[in-house]
Amino acid sequence: MPRTRARDYDDKRDAILHRAAIAFARDGYDRASMAGLAAECGVSKALLYHYYASKEALLFGILSNHLEALVEVAESADRPDLTPDERLGRLVAALLDAYRDADAEHKVQINALALLPQAEQRELKALERRLVAIFAEAIRGVEPEAFENGRLLKPVTMSLFGMLNWFYMWFREDGAISRAEYADMATKMLVNGVKGVR
Repeated sequence: MPRTRARDYDDKRDAILHRAAIAFARDGYDRASMAGLAAECGVSKALLYHYYASKEALLFGILSNHLEALVEVAESADRPDLTPDERLGRLVAALLDAYRDADAEHKVQINALALLPQAEQRELKALERRLVAIFAEAIRGVEPEAFENGRLLKPVTMSLFGMLNWFYMWFREDGAISRAEYADMATKMLVNGVKGVR
């Protein structure tokens, strides 16, 4: 008879992924060991291996969980029925809010994705492309004429991600600007900039 999954399996798994992401972000993937990660997560090494067969599997779990959550947030927030500026602003705000408790996961995505085997990288990069495509479509709507030949859409979209992806490096919740205010500012900078690149 197959073993049944505990009711709190997903909660435990998510907690392990988050604590392991913190360890990877702080210490680096290469320096982490499964024994050290188990201690960091407050579980036995045997339990950690029950969830993830290797450090590589754990890294993939962190990144796939993180990217799937970001794609889900963006897909839920996307409102093509809004004005182009409002649509983009809503997406930017939703993404920054999703980053709120995921600084470690985000840092691991930037620094460690390339350490995974090619097949797993392809799977994760497909999720990244889905996320980028949602934003690119919203950006295209801001100034369609600027993107008629498609040459500028990717550079402009990646410029927006540049503003958002490094946000965790300097932002403080008790700082001079709130997360929502920065989302609004980044959106306005992008929108006004796009109108000037045509």
